[in-house]
Amino acid sequence: MRTLIGLFFGLVAFPAVAADWALNETDRILDRHEVDALTAGQTLVFYDDGQSKYSVGGAYSYTYASGESAFGRYEIEEDGTVCISYRNGFSRCDRYVQSGERIILLTEKGLRFPVRPAAKK
Repeated sequence: MRTLIGLFFGLVAFPAVAADWALNETDRILDRHEVDALTAGQTLVFYDDGQSKYSVGGAYSYTYASGESAFGRYEIEEDGTVCISYRNGFSRCDRYVQSGERIILLTEKGLRFPVRPAAKK
């Protein structure tokens, strides 16, 4: 019984539910289908040279500019929120928004990380 109660409270307090997201007036939240199209099988590169790799099937890795990587699994929630569970036990949820011409990763803490446009081939 204790396990079920703990599980219930853990789900209720899950960060995706509690996040305020600190949206700007011009932000348009990407829906689940848009986020899936943006991420599935893709590597998104940020201006700090960090890279988020979303493998089809749910594997995830983030590679820092230093070359070090963190590994985990990701899931896209019904509302388009992307939740990542890292192998080290850390987890977090993010939103992708379109702000003007840019796609921005928005963290629960309100940090904004613009995605670099894909290089043209």
